[in-house]
Amino acid sequence: MSTCFERTGPLTELSSYPQWAQDMIADCEPSREKLAHHELREMMAEGTVSQAGTRTFMKGIWPVIERFPGYMALNLLKTRYGRSAGDNLARRWLVRNIRVEQNHAEYWLDWAEGEGVTRDEVLLGRPIRGTEALANWCEDVCTNGTLAAGIAASNYAVEGATGEIAQYIYSSNKYADKFPAKTRTKTLRWLQLHAEYDDIHPWEALEIVCALMGMSPAKDEVAHVASCIKRSYTTMHLLLDRCAQPGGTVVLRREVAA
Repeated sequence: MSTCFERTGPLTELSSYPQWAQDMIADCEPSREKLAHHELREMMAEGTVSQAGTRTFMKGIWPVIERFPGYMALNLLKTRYGRSAGDNLARRWLVRNIRVEQNHAEYWLDWAEGEGVTRDEVLLGRPIRGTEALANWCEDVCTNGTLAAGIAASNYAVEGATGEIAQYIYSSNKYADKFPAKTRTKTLRWLQLHAEYDDIHPWEALEIVCALMGMSPAKDEVAHVASCIKRSYTTMHLLLDRCAQPGGTVVLRREVAA
């Protein structure tokens, strides 16, 4: 049976975590690096994304933004208070952060409006083909995977990569200057928050994963969690590919019905 893990070093230093976790992160690093340096982040920072690409980005990523509190709730359902220190840690963290994530949907819509994409386009637009893989994967792993796998795939991998990309875009004065000074703060609120707090969230998620799995989990357990992290990176990369090379137009569901 695995011995318990309790972090003693700094939260944001990899050396504070078990060797198996350090090895797992190293194994996933090429996939993370490829995603974090996706061409779309440079295109956005430089303001060279086409209007069609911007619409695909805002609409295509919306299902993940809107459903993210739900992914966390699915993981929360797997916890049992008092069963283990890992369960208790996960439960407290998920309960605290689900409410925070709810506000991010509104901030995403503000960002979309700042980019010229209306709320109706985001909320009522027909799903854009080729952008659904990440949302479907997150729902699948958070529904059917272990608690450790669900948190690793969503809160560690997705939030971690999102934070890195958000930091890069938010730090671009060229991008910020696109927007009128009067509305700039409101437009960039989503980017600002994810550039700041998502630097800590993935580490907190990693601590929970380690607390759940212990100091010496079975090799197949570690391999499974690693594969879930990589799959998150891969589906995110595919989504950004689709946004960088858009095609087609957004059709509102109510227009289709009419």
